[in-house]
Parts: sequence; structure tokens; C-alpha cells
Amino acid sequence: MTLNANADPATRITIEGTGMPIRGDDIDTDRIIPARYLKLVTFDDLGSYAFYDARFDEKGAEKAHPFNDKRYGDAAVLVVNKNFGCGSSREHAPQSLMRSGTRVIIGESFAEIFAGNCAALGIPTVTAPYEVIEKLHEAIESDPGLRIRVDLKQKRVDAGDRSFALEIPATFRSSLLSGTWDTTSALLERIDAIRAVHDRLPYIGG
Repeated sequence: MTLNANADPATRITIEGTGMPIRGDDIDTDRIIPARYLKLVTFDDLGSYAFYDARFDEKGAEKAHPFNDKRYGDAAVLVVNKNFGCGSSREHAPQSLMRSGTRVIIGESFAEIFAGNCAALGIPTVTAPYEVIEKLHEAIESDPGLRIRVDLKQKRVDAGDRSFALEIPATFRSSLLSGTWDTTSALLERIDAIRAVHDRLPYIGG
């Protein structure tokens, strides 16, 4: 997986890697990360539990699922269908995907809060029509090693020798291209100004 060679590491201009096809509409956040794993103290190990109940039966035996398929083990690009990330607004869902290696998600459509939570982690959620998603699914399934390159500046995905147009909300695109999606880092860069305001507020300093 490659992120913006020779660019600010905070920016998301191009993302390149192999893909993973996740088929099905209305895949909600409870399927992405079961609710019992929301009790973990940190996000660190959430990648291990992405799609857990879809991947394992009650005895812990593996089921057929792309996340269990070794051909997609290094995938950075998820390709999904309609209304991905619907249901609960839990931020654990994009956290689990990011920690399992996902760096960009291409789909027909996304639940609004899920897309916002992804953008806050620097994960673009870009959209394309069903016909394009199906072509990407088929291409990845026939060649799991296929290199996929998502260009947010040009709003385009290159898969092998084929290119397709993508869409992304302007606010998400702007923050990802500029690197301002990382609001914590942006805040810390202004720490001196924050301290100055803190020191002159009478109800804090007494």
C-alpha cells in the first residue's frame, strides 16, 4: 500500500494497493464490528475483530469471507456496495477497518455518519455507480494482486489498464487533500495560541 509518495504524510492525494471485494447492500456497523467489542478499553486491537461474526462460527471456525481469504490479506482498498456503514454511528467500525489495513473504501453509497467518521481518520469513502463497482469486484476476484490506485485530486480510480470516475463530497475531499482531516494534529499545532487564551481567561486563571 502506498500513500502519496513525496507528499505531506497527512494528505490523502493518492492511495494505492490491492483490493478486497465486500459484496452486499446495507452492511451495517454491527456487522463490521460486533457490539461486544465496543467494550475494549482502546482501539488498538479492533482490527482483529472486523467482521468477526461474519468470519467465524460459534465454535470459532472460519467461514467463507473476504477477510479470511489469504489472497486479500494485504488489501488497502475495500470495494463495497450500497449504504455501507448504516445503523449505529459507532466510530469503532471505521477504526476496526483502518486497523485491519483499509486505507480507502469505494462503494455505491455510504451512511453519512460512517463516512464522516472515516474522514476523521483519513479514510476516503468514494462513490461510483453499481456498474463500476461490479467491474471492480470482478476484476479483483479474477486477479487479487491487481494494483488499484485512487486519485482524490482527479477523482479517479485506476484498476489495471482501466480507469473510472469517482465522486466524493467536497468537504471531505478538501480536508483529505489539504491534510486538515486530522483535527487533533491541527489543534496541537496551535498549542501556543490555545495556552495564551487559557492564560487570559479570568474564570480559569482566577
